[in-house]
Amino acid sequence: DDASEQEWRALIADLLPEESILRFRDMSDAERKAAEIAIVANPDPAHVAELSGLSWIHSLWAGVERLVAELGTGAPPIVRLVDPELSRVMAEAVLAWTLYLHRDMPTYARQQRDRVWIQHPYRHPSRLTVGILGLGALGMAAAGHLRQAGFAVKGWSRSPKKADDIECLSGDEGLATLLGDSDIVVCLMPLTNETRGFLDKARFAAMKDGAALINFARGAIVVDADLIASLDAGHLSHAVLDVFHEEPLP
Repeated sequence: DDASEQEWRALIADLLPEESILRFRDMSDAERKAAEIAIVANPDPAHVAELSGLSWIHSLWAGVERLVAELGTGAPPIVRLVDPELSRVMAEAVLAWTLYLHRDMPTYARQQRDRVWIQHPYRHPSRLTVGILGLGALGMAAAGHLRQAGFAVKGWSRSPKKADDIECLSGDEGLATLLGDSDIVVCLMPLTNETRGFLDKARFAAMKDGAALINFARGAIVVDADLIASLDAGHLSHAVLDVFHEEPLP
């Protein structure tokens, strides 16, 4: 919004007094052509394309897939922000919603609405396996929080990785193992051509009966109709969704 843009411009201008820091909406055509660096947060790629003299683009968001897709191969380098605070907050959210599922909160919420009083057996966290799809900065941070809370953790990435106290898997065989062994699957993968529609009917079917999904990555990674069908059939027990194909939801 206007106030946030003004605040960012003022702060950066104070730190870099020798540079000209301008808001996109205030720039003339000549200034847009002369701009060398763009600092962006989920911008309209068409606006970035108007800055034809850029040498690099600095994204304050971790997700840059729309910029990459729409700017094409001729775009200047795009530098993502890897923010330790973002990793901590994401790991905290993953742990919170894992505990929500682990402690049967959806079941108790239904019982509360129905005025039913039934206590369910307690399960120690070590009896639950949490599988993390994507072992980048966010995935590794989430895995650490989950291990500290006592959960058994498996992680999957396309290329092999190593981490203390986490079973790291890769490739098709590793993916099948993670999906089949996990009580809760957490998706923290980036959206790419390879991951678009990654969680589909076949991969939901490969998950453990009664397993749950947490998607904090991108909505387009999940095939919505296949997820709904798996939930309706009772194969998956629950889904925690923070992202969707269309945002905000209609």
